[in-house]
Amino acid sequence: MYSLNSLNTDEVKFSDMRSAYGEALVDLGTENKNIVCVGGDTTDSLKTKKFGEKFPDRLFNVGIAEANLVSIAAGLAIAGKISFASTYAAFIPGRCLDQIRNAICYPKLNVKIVVSHAGLSVGPDGASHQQIEDISIMRSLPNMNVLIPSDALSVKKLLQKAVKTSGPFYMRLARPSTEEIYGSNPETNFDIGVGNILVDGSDISIIACGTMVATSLKASNILKTEYGISCRVVDMYSIKPIDSDLVCKCAKETRGILTVEEHNIIGGLGSAVSEVTAEMYPTIVKKLGVRDKFGESARDEEIDTLLDNYGLSPREIVKNALALIKSEKR
Repeated sequence: MYSLNSLNTDEVKFSDMRSAYGEALVDLGTENKNIVCVGGDTTDSLKTKKFGEKFPDRLFNVGIAEANLVSIAAGLAIAGKISFASTYAAFIPGRCLDQIRNAICYPKLNVKIVVSHAGLSVGPDGASHQQIEDISIMRSLPNMNVLIPSDALSVKKLLQKAVKTSGPFYMRLARPSTEEIYGSNPETNFDIGVGNILVDGSDISIIACGTMVATSLKASNILKTEYGISCRVVDMYSIKPIDSDLVCKCAKETRGILTVEEHNIIGGLGSAVSEVTAEMYPTIVKKLGVRDKFGESARDEEIDTLLDNYGLSPREIVKNALALIKSEKR
């Protein structure tokens, strides 16, 4: 268990996943001279510019040419480098699935794809830039690992694990600053293929990823204080490989599972959890996310309303949790 800022609104702190990525990349590059980074005119936004300022011969900005971006990252990996490929999620994998599949995954190259501006919380950039299909796309590719950190510390910790693990990785970051789930506890552990139980409970399990972890913690608190419902909250930051043992533990020990993701409910976290329960321990799984439609533009100050409209607010999670428990009692 962890002491969570999100459970005490007086202590809530926010930090930027992208800044954490930039800082971690510099630290990792200092430790390992074989780390290189390839970007596509988004080095300021992705914060990889910091890496280029310290290692100008190891950052390659190829411009708005995402297929070339991932192909160059693949070539550098063939040459023995640990390649980071970064831009917006709408462009990778949006514009270069063929190159990712055939140039990176098929030969199982050591390329780490780290993207930002995923999900509905991109806000004013609108539906064309609100990437809500990427988890489904990337986890369907053989040899690809998929990680969805929930805050700045988990970004740094998971990057350390990805660098030490050979093979392709896809990491999805959010545009806005996010609540610090884990604080700055250096002892917090993150392993590939494992999830973290943040709050334990016996009535229902909420399995979430990314920005929806903090939202789920708020929902859990409402369920406890207003309805007396004991709710387990899991940060399933590793989507592929997924923690099958933990999913089964939730299925066995609670009365149902809610999955929450800033992504299409088809093929994402909810689908991954459902695949595990269907084969190993059948239970009710209710998937909360974007219900097979595109997003909408919203000003930054309207993002909470946008998420509420798509069923991804604390109150919407609470409503669905109550309905799941009620249906299970019948």
